Amino acid sequence: MSNHRPTLTRYWLAETLRLREAHWGPLEDGDAVRQARAQGGSLRDRMLARADILAEDSGLARTVADWRRGSLLALLVLLALTLLGGAAAAMGALGGGERPVNVIWALGALLGLHVLTFLLWPIGLLLRSDGAWLGQAWLWASRKLARGPDAALAPQAFMTLLARHGGLRWWLGAITHGAWLLGLSAMLGTLLAALSARRYTFAWETTILSPETFVSLTEALGWLPARLGFPVPDAQAILASDGMQAVPAAVQAQWSGWLVGALLAYGVAPRALALLLCLVQVLRVRARLSLDPALPGLAGLRDRLQPPTESLGVDAAAGEPTLPRHAPRPTQPEDACNGPTLVGIELPPDLPWPQLPPGMVDAGIIDTREQRHALLERLTRNPPTRLLLVCDARQTPDRGTLRLVVSLSGLAPRTRVWLRASDRAEDARVQGWKKQLQEAGLPDDDVTRDGHAALNWLLKGDSHE
Repeated sequence: MSNHRPTLTRYWLAETLRLREAHWGPLEDGDAVRQARAQGGSLRDRMLARADILAEDSGLARTVADWRRGSLLALLVLLALTLLGGAAAAMGALGGGERPVNVIWALGALLGLHVLTFLLWPIGLLLRSDGAWLGQAWLWASRKLARGPDAALAPQAFMTLLARHGGLRWWLGAITHGAWLLGLSAMLGTLLAALSARRYTFAWETTILSPETFVSLTEALGWLPARLGFPVPDAQAILASDGMQAVPAAVQAQWSGWLVGALLAYGVAPRALALLLCLVQVLRVRARLSLDPALPGLAGLRDRLQPPTESLGVDAAAGEPTLPRHAPRPTQPEDACNGPTLVGIELPPDLPWPQLPPGMVDAGIIDTREQRHALLERLTRNPPTRLLLVCDARQTPDRGTLRLVVSLSGLAPRTRVWLRASDRAEDARVQGWKKQLQEAGLPDDDVTRDGHAALNWLLKGDSHE
């Protein structure tokens, strides 16, 4: 059922529908409004229910689902690229082992771009920008994968919904930090694997700087990793690692630990904390999602979904089975319509109206728009156990009649259509009715011209019911 969708998806569908109606005009929503009012609840609940129904009927729900799949594919591609990029960066920083590894250049290759983008992220937040370029890249790629006339509405609605509640920058930030975290983790894993399987020598090189400069720099960068338990070469070991003299294997192991510790302390850990912060903010935004009834496309729904004259009562349990999407509301006993119900649709006077036995509800013949709305409201509140619709098969079915038949058929667990004709000469027209009703979703077995069988079904139902 539509109300079993996750909260974010329901608000996303409502925003997509709002944008669609704001751009191309309102949809025909008479049935959706009636069903939303029948479900009850607050104005927000009714707006969401209306959006759920119209999104299914108009195909917007499928559009959103298609874009979600495309965006997931784009995210997987992005993560795969960052995974490969992290592994390649680690191997590039260490080289093939033929020559000493310049520790400063290696650290810069591992953390340089990460540190730059990480420092620009909070600056972007302060400047009211997201500062999440990988998130923007994911969004761009996912929009490129969207197809269909309404495809652009899904990402636009998603961004608008999150931006309105201050969550877009956190969502894009979560994608950016998640991708970086995966890349840095791949970098760390590759570094550990390479250092475990191959012997590397580490050195520093300079032309104009003094050796003491590298001592200070190494000790400063090693302070935080040392707090985490990673080794840091002492001043004597640093001075000896100038590439001009042999250095013991224990010192090389210290350089390896120093490099791994720096990558973990300044790369993996900050990204993990930033990702956690973004996820917490996204969850907070999700918890306070709401609909603003004053927005274009929603402002005119208040009086229709929650009319001032609507009585507010306590919902009562329905006594008969109904379709899953209906939640009947209590009505006065004289308005009850819970039993098998017979309805005539625009029947002429020359077709006799059958007499119904006790226990069956005669809803009469409806001809006017007002009668249609009144019957739909009545059956929406109290759906019948079975519904028999009687149509004049001598008349060519128009769209309004077919739409009414489909709307009424959605208000009962079982519905049949009785096509009344004066003689067998109208078989071709009956077949036309059957074809159009079948295209509208009614099974062929539920359309008949046998009045006796139709009334018997209304009274007793099928043997398997």
